Amino acid sequence: MRALLVANPAATTTSARTRDVLTHALASEMKLEAITTEYRGHARDLGRKAAAEGIDLVVALGGDGTVNEVVNGLLHDGPDPERLPRLAVVPGGSTNVFARALGLPNDAVEATGALLDALRERRERTVGLGLAAGTPGTEDESVPARWFTFCAGFGFDAGVVGRVEQQRERGKRSTHALYVRQLVRQFLEEQNRRHGTVTLERPGADPVPDLVLSIVCNTSPWTYLGNRPLYASPEASFDTALDVLALTRLSTPAVARYATQLLTSTPERGPHGKHAVSLHDLTDFTLHSKVPLPFQMDGDHLGLRTSVRFTGVRRALRVIV
Repeated sequence: MRALLVANPAATTTSARTRDVLTHALASEMKLEAITTEYRGHARDLGRKAAAEGIDLVVALGGDGTVNEVVNGLLHDGPDPERLPRLAVVPGGSTNVFARALGLPNDAVEATGALLDALRERRERTVGLGLAAGTPGTEDESVPARWFTFCAGFGFDAGVVGRVEQQRERGKRSTHALYVRQLVRQFLEEQNRRHGTVTLERPGADPVPDLVLSIVCNTSPWTYLGNRPLYASPEASFDTALDVLALTRLSTPAVARYATQLLTSTPERGPHGKHAVSLHDLTDFTLHSKVPLPFQMDGDHLGLRTSVRFTGVRRALRVIV
């Protein structure tokens, strides 16, 4: 088996020594080339090259951002599960939502052992992915399409992600406490929390207007707070298209109610109420905003957008589990 290991040296929870141990463990079972990423987008370039060269397996060692880049490289020319390399993930970030949603251990060493067992036993599954692009006929129509593995956000939650990234650029560590602090600051400064500017449009249904927050989920849970899974859209699955949780109000009482529901959410029940909109298994829809809003995918802030078109693609990529 020809395999490529793409390792992010800045991964939050792995050291150079850990990466060396994992590399030797994987190399004992396969013909492995290991490359350390050197710039933003490098993992994407490596994934694209691996797909072009017919590599059998690409192992992403890093956080969700590294995984996202590798996936976008692999799917540069579109999904083709039977032809493209299989993907394996060794978690090295602070949250590792995609790896944990697949059922992998959240420890890099344990995950490597699980990966080797899965390869020996030929365990894999084909997962669906989300695709987001600029909407034709809008000022964002030239924005290139990009794949996401577990979630995207347009509005409030993307603003929180952007704030966290700013703090990390200033040298702060990516911790759950940092996310909570930035969430509070985003809420206090959110200008549109009482009157949303986003409208969701989908074929064959009435528009859903006045959304303040819109979270698009490709799987469940949506994210983790420490070891606690948070279920924004409990029905979301790698086997279906996309789910949406949207809120039409973020007043102080509404935030307290929905934050409590999110913290106590389960695989059977997520946030609900008169200001909550939950939609399941959507293959094609668009989010439009009256004003530019922050946009994020897989925890990566991508700047401001006014309109994003989403596509849920079933059976897009084979993953080792």
